[in-house]
Amino acid sequence: MIRIDPRSAVPLYSQIASAVREAVASGEVAEGERLPPARALARSLDVNMHTVLRAYGDLRDEGLIELRRGRGAVVTSEDCWLDGAVGQLVAEALRRGLDESEVVSAVRRAARKEER
Repeated sequence: MIRIDPRSAVPLYSQIASAVREAVASGEVAEGERLPPARALARSLDVNMHTVLRAYGDLRDEGLIELRRGRGAVVTSEDCWLDGAVGQLVAEALRRGLDESEVVSAVRRAARKEER
């Protein structure tokens, strides 16, 4: 499910998080499914466990997974993920001084590009 390229300029934790996002988006990993424990995934990828924990932390902050003591990393519903992603977009837009209409316009432009 998760492959990384140690030679890539993209940080390893970002590669891991991206691989999980793609697995969820493709349906390879479903809502409620548990991700591999950080220690086991780190061992299989030959990376530091803290690298995996950082990726899992980013995914948690996005709302894509929940980290539960004793249960590990569990994929949340797509609605939770979307709420988290939108929340991050809005927070970044506000930080950059954009208003609501500018954010909505940017989302519409991106949607039109995706439809092509």
